[in-house]
Amino acid sequence: MGAAISIDYITHHYPGQEKPTLKDIQVAVAPGETVALIGQSGCGKSTLLHMLAGLLLPSDGCVRINGHQVIKPSPRWNMMFQKPSLYPWMTVRQNASLGLIFQGRKKAMRERIDRLLETVGLTDKAEMNVQSLSGGQQQRVALARSLATDPELLLLDEPFSALDAFTRVALQDEVTRLARERGISVVFVTHDIEEAVAMADRVLVMGSNPGTITAELTVDIEHPRDRNGQAFVDRKAELMGYFGATRKPGANALPEEAESEATADSDATTTEARRIRAA
Repeated sequence: MGAAISIDYITHHYPGQEKPTLKDIQVAVAPGETVALIGQSGCGKSTLLHMLAGLLLPSDGCVRINGHQVIKPSPRWNMMFQKPSLYPWMTVRQNASLGLIFQGRKKAMRERIDRLLETVGLTDKAEMNVQSLSGGQQQRVALARSLATDPELLLLDEPFSALDAFTRVALQDEVTRLARERGISVVFVTHDIEEAVAMADRVLVMGSNPGTITAELTVDIEHPRDRNGQAFVDRKAELMGYFGATRKPGANALPEEAESEATADSDATTTEARRIRAA
């Protein structure tokens, strides 16, 4: 069962700041829901995610998960960062097992990890050193490690941003599938409009100076989502409109020609990635 999250009027000041980083953030996330946070750099997306993880306490307001105030990290929720943060001297299996080892849950650990490595497509890499893996494979190890403890909540801080386009699309689809199958709640930070529409049930657009929720988009498209379908294209365009409204005065959106080219490149990438996975 996924976690129910209540973010109650969060405001946060970092020392020495004139304006708050976040102001009056109020959000509820239902169990099993996937929510994206999108906005310009510096709007406080990662700060808010760190508060959900219990890594940072707000100046005012609070975060509650399943009715309990979050004041520290918990094994019931896991966070994936831009870098997989693996131990380079350990094997794939050893890295994926760390969460269970730290919790003292060694009984039937090998069977559980074997099943997860099969799920993320790394069965044949189990005894390899993680240094020999590609960036996408290392993120799959981090994903297996995050899922091994049966979390109620998965927090993602742009974990796919450094990957190539084909691997990024594949992992977006994989995380979405696994979260839905296991009923895990997901909150993720992204700058990528297509990623937000591909993965989220709901997208929250954040403005900056201070960070606030300026718009919300429900993505009512069945999974697996066709990224070339009209409904998907329409949601991307709608989200682009919301996102563009949060730009600072003087900041320019993509020129029409560049935006068209970006859309065409994205569609081509998605099609090719699906072809590769199918093969």
